[in-house]
Amino acid sequence: MSRRAVDALFQSLYLLTDIRAILRETAPTHELDAIRKERAGTLVAQLKKQVHILEEELVL
Repeated sequence: MSRRAVDALFQSLYLLTDIRAILRETAPTHELDAIRKERAGTLVAQLKKQVHILEEELVL
């Protein structure tokens, strides 16, 4: 496994932790206000980039 893949994996985990924090803050309904939706959208976009790197390094 390349260093790039390892970095992408750890960055993905950090991003998922941040998403989890948003869900914990909004429990039990998980209704996100506009600010949290924007933050979640940013985190998901960053997560997609990291997953793409993982795909490039591990699958393709």
